[in-house]
Amino acid sequence: MKLVFDILAFTSIMVLVVLGLGVIASMMGIFNFAHGEFVLLGAYTVYLFSTAGLPVWLGMIVAPVVVGAIGLALERGIVHRFYALPVAAMLGTWALGLIIREIVRGLLGGLYYNVPEPVPGSFSLFGVEVSAWRAIVIVVTVLIVLACYAFMTRTSYGLRIRAALENPSLARSCGISTTQLYAFTFAFGAALAGLAGALMVPLFQIFADLGVRFLVQGFLSVMLGGIGTFEGPVLGGALIGAMVPGFQWLREIPGVSDLVNPVFAEVLVFVVAIVIVKLRPQGFVKQGRI
Repeated sequence: MKLVFDILAFTSIMVLVVLGLGVIASMMGIFNFAHGEFVLLGAYTVYLFSTAGLPVWLGMIVAPVVVGAIGLALERGIVHRFYALPVAAMLGTWALGLIIREIVRGLLGGLYYNVPEPVPGSFSLFGVEVSAWRAIVIVVTVLIVLACYAFMTRTSYGLRIRAALENPSLARSCGISTTQLYAFTFAFGAALAGLAGALMVPLFQIFADLGVRFLVQGFLSVMLGGIGTFEGPVLGGALIGAMVPGFQWLREIPGVSDLVNPVFAEVLVFVVAIVIVKLRPQGFVKQGRI
């Protein structure tokens, strides 16, 4: 049961990371390679609140707002200039991510830091002690995914986003401002990444390269789930989020621990992802299902 909760908690973080990355990729036709650094900024915001003696939970509320604002500023100032050149846009976001990462590295001094859980302790579930914070992360993620799905399918603004996803040219001809939608989507995706970083920082140590790990796994999740859908990235994130700790759990099996080290477990995730993409290149969910 404890293993199940650990897998669900990591899966929840991955879903939040991938949700924003997938919407940006679907709408704009580019992969935001600074997305991992948005996760890092969310975690760093919470770290600053903790070191300043402020409540950690307050930092978690502020983090998505701060990171979303940074994402909006970057989109309006730099990224939107490259939408007509997807390769240039991806290289540009990679450069932005590198700059953000090195700035945070300079602030952290290349060290690893811990942030306390805002809700410490555990509770008993079926005779197993379960971390209270991990349970909260799972519940919060479920609520956010449901809220995002309701927003996309039950509101007029969500309808405009879906129209722009399906056919940007037709959406513009109908009077929909895709420029505004792109700015909102980029900022929203950044805010989700910031929230993911804020929620996960009590579970992981914060360090400058934290976002790189989630960027690579997020990219795999989007490819597995399929671009152009809401459900696809969520399913892809859930699969990658389950495989990573699941393969690492193999190390606890007697006789296997010497064969499966953490690096090999990460390689197994890539191998499975490549096989799935080879068998189903369009992803789990076909475009047009959003």
